[in-house]
Amino acid sequence: MPRYDDWNKIEEDEEDELQDTYYEGKKDVILFCIDCSPSMLELHEDTKYEDMQTCHLFTALEAAVQIQKKKVIVGPNDAVGIMLFNTTRKNDPKGQGAEIKRGSFVYQPIDTISAETVQELMRLLDAAREDPNVLRETFPPKTDGRIPMGDVFTSCNWVIRDGAPKTATKRVFLITDEDDPHEGSTNERLMTTARTTLIDLVQAGVNLEPFFISTAEKPFDVSKFYSSVLLPSNLVDDEESDATVLPESISITRIEDLLSQMRFHEVPKRALFSIPFQLAKGFVIGVKGYGLVTEQKKGAYKYFVDVGGSMELANPHTLYVDEERQTEADKTRMFFGMDLGAPAATEDADEDAEEESGVGARVVPVNSRPFYTADEVRSFRTMGLEPGLKLLGFKDRRELAFEDNIKHSTFIYPDEMTYSGSKRTFSALLRTMLKKKKIALVLSLTRRNSSPTFGMLLPQAEKIEEGGWNEPPGFHLIPLPFADDIRAAPVEQSFRASDELKDAARQWIDKLSVKNGAYPPDSYPNPALAYHNAQLEASAFREEFDAEGFEDLTLPKCDMIHKRAGQLMKEWKRLLLHDESANTVIVTTGSKRKADISVDEAEIRSKHEVNMLGKLRVDQLKEFLKSKSQPTSGKKAELVERVSDWLDNH
Repeated sequence: MPRYDDWNKIEEDEEDELQDTYYEGKKDVILFCIDCSPSMLELHEDTKYEDMQTCHLFTALEAAVQIQKKKVIVGPNDAVGIMLFNTTRKNDPKGQGAEIKRGSFVYQPIDTISAETVQELMRLLDAAREDPNVLRETFPPKTDGRIPMGDVFTSCNWVIRDGAPKTATKRVFLITDEDDPHEGSTNERLMTTARTTLIDLVQAGVNLEPFFISTAEKPFDVSKFYSSVLLPSNLVDDEESDATVLPESISITRIEDLLSQMRFHEVPKRALFSIPFQLAKGFVIGVKGYGLVTEQKKGAYKYFVDVGGSMELANPHTLYVDEERQTEADKTRMFFGMDLGAPAATEDADEDAEEESGVGARVVPVNSRPFYTADEVRSFRTMGLEPGLKLLGFKDRRELAFEDNIKHSTFIYPDEMTYSGSKRTFSALLRTMLKKKKIALVLSLTRRNSSPTFGMLLPQAEKIEEGGWNEPPGFHLIPLPFADDIRAAPVEQSFRASDELKDAARQWIDKLSVKNGAYPPDSYPNPALAYHNAQLEASAFREEFDAEGFEDLTLPKCDMIHKRAGQLMKEWKRLLLHDESANTVIVTTGSKRKADISVDEAEIRSKHEVNMLGKLRVDQLKEFLKSKSQPTSGKKAELVERVSDWLDNH
């Protein structure tokens, strides 16, 4: 009998399954808003290339190129634009930037990423690398003061309004090194105008992500202007928040870190779902769910068809065809059921039952197969529930066991747009649960076409570390397993290593531990995926792919490892070979199985170096000699001598 999943899977339209009213769009729009003031164009020595000069504007444009080159591969449907402010270059009267404020120039209008656009910017940077004054000539800086930041935010709003799709995720990357753009007596008025226009930008669905460049000669102080203008992102009300404090992680102390900082913000924070959270009868707030763990995969293959000499994208479409009429089947008249084998009734009985009941009747004869409509199967799966979270009660935090977390959790954050007051209520619930060390039991249904599950809400307080890593406040929704998902694993006591052996292992492990105890996943990309994307990138930009120049960052640095802990590892290995517990095999009762006689050649060589080949069994020695096409006859002493001779010769 086939599994329940084989017939219980209903193929629906993507709009119905993902609930477009709940889920956010998949396209990403980034507008690089780069300061073009004289300080950004000031030349300094390049740290990468000797005897060459560069500027902050060059580094910002180079970061924009790298982001676009990556998005050509991983996000070809995304859009990117570049706008410069504090420049005297004027926009094209017929172009997209004709209506924006004076002092701003739209160098690259928001449009779908293309290789030609990126190559144009790459040619400009190549020319600027040869002649550092090219950028100053191409984008002349504004020398008689600076334009108000309110005008900058207004220009960003207009550029995104004209070029970005409505359902896209829209963001502005603000790059500047000026911490006080409004100097003079009108500072307060201009600051109020800047905050007002920024609120208009946010209400239009645009997120602002600042990148402040700070150097030793010119440190960036966010308290002068931006701490009073930028909107707080913490989980408290505006009245309670301290608007004069911003995290220091948004300030870049080394200009070389600009690209690495952008990589953390490159992927937009898209919600997996947006559902109501019922705290009590008639008491509902809105929440969004975000996935913290996502597997990065290769892009989907696309099919093209030659139409009149041009290659057009072919969109596959699945149809169900009636075999008798050779026409498309009506999905509303399709039924679902399990295949239980051959029917007990004869064909004549089936025809009589069909004539008596009429075509399409739901009368099911005895011993025949039951069928269900798509709505009925969906009701079996969802149990008639609508998507949402329902609070069932609270438990002590110690009652959440480690084995209860069998699937990765979803991070829950309030959604103020669906229910007013959600942030305030969510924050109060979070603070109370943290104070009382409680967890919440909930009933969750995140999608209309999924099954309801019980889950635990684990509260997390906001945490900001020195390195800039930020843990936001919210709840982790942990799906609880059913009884069939957990089995009791046998716990057996094995031999324990001696304290001397443990201390020796701890010494070389401490030498090779990751710095600060944190593993940065962005620093070690998937080598297979990176190699694939590098080939696609070279093909898209018509460049020659250098396979030998590809660097796999996941390969261990053997030289560094041996330099740091080589002697410690040798000492630990020597102790391990002489430890009796490491060579002891526990005899267990049960069914007889063939013994594992395979021995690694590296292990045999290590025993040969310390003259301990006699510790091996006869069958292991014969298996090794057999793998090397050597004779396996004779006593153990002869086998040991034969293995030793082969290792000395090879």
